[in-house]
Amino acid sequence: MYRIVQKRNYLFGLSLLLLVPGIIAFSIWGLRLGIDFTGGTLASINLPSAPQADAVRAVVEKMALGETSVQSTGASSYDIRLPYLTSTQHDTFTSQLTAAYPDATVDSFDTIGPTIGRELRQRAVVALSLVLVAILIYVSWAFRKVSRGPVPSWVYGLSALIALVHDVLMVIGVFAIIGHFFNVDVNSLFVTALLTVLGFSVHDTIVVFDRVRERLRLSAQQTFEGIVNESLNQTMVRSLNTSLTTVIVLFALFFFGGESIRMFVLALIIGIISGTYSSIFVATPLLVVYERFKARRS
Repeated sequence: MYRIVQKRNYLFGLSLLLLVPGIIAFSIWGLRLGIDFTGGTLASINLPSAPQADAVRAVVEKMALGETSVQSTGASSYDIRLPYLTSTQHDTFTSQLTAAYPDATVDSFDTIGPTIGRELRQRAVVALSLVLVAILIYVSWAFRKVSRGPVPSWVYGLSALIALVHDVLMVIGVFAIIGHFFNVDVNSLFVTALLTVLGFSVHDTIVVFDRVRERLRLSAQQTFEGIVNESLNQTMVRSLNTSLTTVIVLFALFFFGGESIRMFVLALIIGIISGTYSSIFVATPLLVVYERFKARRS
C-alpha cells in the first residue's frame, strides 16, 4: 500500500512549485484576452504566396486602422487582430489586402463590439464563481452524514473547493505564460474548458470522498489517517485509468483536430491532469490536515 497521505507535505510542496510560476506570470502579464472579451476584429486570411509575417504586418499597418497584430497560423495562413471595424473599414481592409496580395482570401472575419466583450468577460467571472460556490454547497450537503465523524461535512466541501481553485490556477497560469511568450489568446472556449475541468475534477474528488465515507463506517478501529490512505489506494488506479483514457483522446484532438480547437483542447489536457492530481494528492490529504489540527486543539 502506498503511503500517500503520510507524504502530504511533499505533495503540497510540489503543487506550490508548479503553481507559483503561473501565479507570478498571471500577476505580471495577465491573460491575453481574445476579441470575445475585449471587443475588436479577428480576420483569418490565407495567402498562397506565403509572404513573411513581417511583410503582412507592414501592409496592414499602412491601412492605419489602429493597433494591429499579425500571427502566422500555418504555412500560408495568418490571424490578423484589429480594433473594432465599421463596415466601411472592413471594406477598406479587404480591398487593400487584395490589392497587395491578389491571391489572398479571407477565411473568416469576426467582429465583436467592446460593450459585448466587456459583458462576456463579466459573465465568465460570474459563471466560474457561481460554479465554485455551488460545488462547495453541494459537497457539504452530500457528506452531511459524516459530520459526526472526525471531520465535519463542510471540510469535505472546502477541500474540494481548494482542489478546484488549484486546477483553475494551474490552467490560468499556463495560459498566462504561453499567452505572453507565444501570443495565445483566451476566448469563450477557454471558459468552457475551465467549467469542464471543474466538473471532471469534482467528480474524481467525490469518488475518493465517498470511499472515505464508506471506510469510516466499516473501519471504526482504524485511525482517520489510515482510513483516508486506504481509500486513496483503493480508488487511485480507477482515477488514473479514467484520466489516462480521456487524455489520450484529447492528445489525438490536439494534434489532429485542427487549429480552431487546439488551445481549447490544451486547456482540457492541463486541467484534467491537474484535476486528477489534486483529487488524489491535494483534496483528500487536506481532510487529514484538518483532523490533525482539530486533534491538537482538543
